[in-house]
Amino acid sequence: MGATIGETSSKVLIVEDAPEFVEILVPLLEREGYRTATAGDGEQALDQARAFDPDVVVLDLTLPRLDGVEVCRRLRRFSDAYVIMLTSRSDEVDRVVGLEVGADDYMTKPFSPRELVARIRAMLRRPRAGTTAAPVEDLRRFGELTIDPLGRSVNIGGDEVALTRIEFDLLEALSAKPTMVFSRAMLRELVWGSDWYGDDHVVDVHIANLRKKIDPAGERSRIRTVRGVGYRMEAGG
Repeated sequence: MGATIGETSSKVLIVEDAPEFVEILVPLLEREGYRTATAGDGEQALDQARAFDPDVVVLDLTLPRLDGVEVCRRLRRFSDAYVIMLTSRSDEVDRVVGLEVGADDYMTKPFSPRELVARIRAMLRRPRAGTTAAPVEDLRRFGELTIDPLGRSVNIGGDEVALTRIEFDLLEALSAKPTMVFSRAMLRELVWGSDWYGDDHVVDVHIANLRKKIDPAGERSRIRTVRGVGYRMEAGG
């Protein structure tokens, strides 16, 4: 099935030093209507990201010159592109580190290139960051934490908090219905989409990253864990 009109303008940067993988993935993406660019090492990846301004970056963990973790860390300084980290290692530590520095998802090699394309398609169904500010009455306030759903911005005591797209989408979902308990499956569907193939652990890592950014040090978290069920937002912060 081809890309929709909205998808045809989407851009995917593939950062991978294995040419055989690139030769398979690029035609698949282009048949779906995506524009593509490639990079074979970490430094070239950052240069391409600045020039190409991708919507999604497919980023191998093991790269020449700069590894994928460092590329992702630097990428987050200037880009809000979705990042899918690729790793040939089964070690959970590698996946967690990738998510902690700003990756949105990960896949462990070997995997089907068609599954990767499906994940990219699912991610791009999420709304891009907006620029329209919400009316004052539509802002969500939890103590000093203020969430603007339309402008996709978050402030604490007047200072803006930089969140990744996935982190904002999680916070937007939880804050829309304070005190309601969201299971991990519910959050997966709301934030990643019903056709996403990831697991619950990805939700937990992104929630942990979000808490670090919005919770005052040493104070009770605004996002509470409901043991055995999922998460809920504390009304009133």
